[in-house]
Order: sequence, then structure tokens, then C-alpha cells
Amino acid sequence: MKQLVYILILVPLFSFAEIYKWKDASGRVHYGDSPGSKENAEQIVLDDDSYEHVTYDDGTAYDRGSTQRVVMYSTSWCGYCKKARKYFQQEKIHYVEYDIEKDERARRLYDMIGGKGVPVILVGKKRLNGFSVAGFERIFN
Repeated sequence: MKQLVYILILVPLFSFAEIYKWKDASGRVHYGDSPGSKENAEQIVLDDDSYEHVTYDDGTAYDRGSTQRVVMYSTSWCGYCKKARKYFQQEKIHYVEYDIEKDERARRLYDMIGGKGVPVILVGKKRLNGFSVAGFERIFN
């Protein structure tokens, strides 16, 4: 059991590793989490602007009566939640945010609507799992 706990603690740490690209003396290109030589290594920044698993539904199970109220179930560490917050602020879209890790009631509501990942964004009777500008505009407009 202790081994499982250690694995669950350590695995997320590896997901934040940096990626480097460098050429060796023979001119071959290498990629890794530590540079072969610091002089000719280049840090790679991954672009995560896409969310491949965005889903939609009509939201009949969790309609609270308002047609344009924007509600977001989120966490503080979620990159897509941060993108949604930034987009809402830029577009001056009023929204209510519930952090499912800090608010027990929010977690219960999130579980009631069948939340599986974050963010879950509700607009009236419509739902967006994940975040993309095009996906949000589809349910908002």
C-alpha cells in the first residue's frame, strides 16, 4: 500500500519535467528531460492551446433557470481553467466559479452533474467539458 501512495505522489512530479533539444558531436538531434550539453541545448516549450476532448450537452439535468448564467467548476492548478478565466476577463463575461478542491458543496454539485474533468462550464442549459474559445462561443451565443 505504501508503494502505491509513493507512486501517486511522485508521478505528477514527472509531468512537469522540462524538455530539451540538442545535437551531439556527430550532429544527431536528441530530446530529453536534461540537456546533453548546456552550451548547445535548447529548451522546448510545448504549445497546449488545444483541448481534444471538449464535449457538449443540453444540460437538462442541471438547469438552474437562468439562460445566460455562466458557471465554471474548476481547480486552481488547471491550465484550461486559467485560459477560461483569462478569456472571461478579456471579454468581460460575468461568471461564477466554484473550485471543486476547496469547496465541498461545489464538489458535491460537480459530482451531481457527472463531472469527470475540469473545467466544466455551464451556460444556462448548455455544458462544455474542457475549454476552447470556439467551444465556449458555441454554447454562449
